[in-house]
Amino acid sequence: MTDTSTRFREFKMPDVGEGLTEAEILKWYVQPGDVVTDGQVVCEVETAKAAVELPIPYDGVVHELRFEEGTTVDVGTSIITIDVAPGNGDAPAAPVAQTSAAPVAPAVEEAEPKGRQPVLVGYGVAETSTKRRARKGTAAVLEQAAAAAAVQAEMNGHSGTATATAARPLAKPPVRKLAKDLGIDLATVTPTGPDGVITREDVHAAAAPATAPAPAAAPAPVVPQPVAEAPAPVAAGARETRIPIKGVRKATAAAMVGSAFTAPHVTEFITLDVTRTMKLVDELKADKDMAGLRVNPLLLIAKALLVAIKRNPQVNTAWDEANQEIVQKHYVNLGIAAATPRGLIVPNIKDAHDKTLPELAQALGELVATAREGKTTPAAMQGGTVTITNVGVFGVDTGTPILNPGESAILAVGAIKLQPWVHKGKVKPRQVTTLALSFDHRLVDGELGSKVLADVAAILEQPKRLITWA
Repeated sequence: MTDTSTRFREFKMPDVGEGLTEAEILKWYVQPGDVVTDGQVVCEVETAKAAVELPIPYDGVVHELRFEEGTTVDVGTSIITIDVAPGNGDAPAAPVAQTSAAPVAPAVEEAEPKGRQPVLVGYGVAETSTKRRARKGTAAVLEQAAAAAAVQAEMNGHSGTATATAARPLAKPPVRKLAKDLGIDLATVTPTGPDGVITREDVHAAAAPATAPAPAAAPAPVVPQPVAEAPAPVAAGARETRIPIKGVRKATAAAMVGSAFTAPHVTEFITLDVTRTMKLVDELKADKDMAGLRVNPLLLIAKALLVAIKRNPQVNTAWDEANQEIVQKHYVNLGIAAATPRGLIVPNIKDAHDKTLPELAQALGELVATAREGKTTPAAMQGGTVTITNVGVFGVDTGTPILNPGESAILAVGAIKLQPWVHKGKVKPRQVTTLALSFDHRLVDGELGSKVLADVAAILEQPKRLITWA
């Protein structure tokens, strides 16, 4: 008789965002009866910060999905049961998935898998090969399990005959998908991230030598775009519709209220002629050193802000209420506000101050692409110091942006429009925009805030200052 305490494993909702208490199950990628392998993504969940794919840390067969899609589940609650020894006796019937996040009594107490390395969530592959008895009389399931294991081993950077003595390459699910799309074996990639984690930049660097000499680009893989949740049908004659506050919207609301009523905001405005900047954008698009990179006005605005911060480093600070200290940041993690189908998010470019213009362009492009795919990780939205919000893409002239919590300043960029402007003593049509800089008046006084905004404007009016001031 099989010991059910070792046969069935409960996978619990992990904390995927540093202290978050719940997550909503967006989509199941498996169903009861499906064969799964260690490290395979089984579902996608949305926290208050981002959508994250969860890999399962076991080999086996899905026995039960404990919650339906759309259910919000507390961290630590079992969400899926895996039969790790299928075929060893009759399994108890799997109950119907629950629709509420009430605590569920797990079939067994999950023991931490031994010999595995921590990845984003769950555990990596075991140090020794996983063996289990095949289900009696089910040759098809056995073949399916072998094929799935071979595919997963290839994705994890192992060959079919190699022993599992080498550690599994550490990378987050979006990075693994990128490597798969580019045909890159993660085991051959040199990691540069913290604790040996492979980043998107590492994968692109590994792919660059192989893709550079190619005479023609292969068709890009079709990536399904996240679709905003369709509103519930409205009954004829209904005067109101109530929408649950959850996920990114809930987190954004809490952050904006906290910021608006904690940091005393001051906003200053400046209208300027950016004709020379627009000409430089056109020239950079034709520059071979910028080939394949995303070049637009936002790139040069971001670079201008970084130069202004370098000239006025006191603006790059944070208020530590607990310790009653002002924290001077000697690095710039540049946040870029992005509107996504799930709501507003603000991922940031780590150490943007150290990046060259091509490196900044690449980072911006990847940030935008990841946000549109709905794959921005919680880590990418933490640790920001200063933010840019581009309201001009909606045709808006300017606004009074609210600070991202923990940051000292945010720059709003308005629409760039052809307007009459006095240039060299004559009224001429010029490319004109308006910038708005909001800052925390506890940290930044009027003089400092004005200097930062004036420096950004001066650079955009005369882009050569990117060289002379940098």
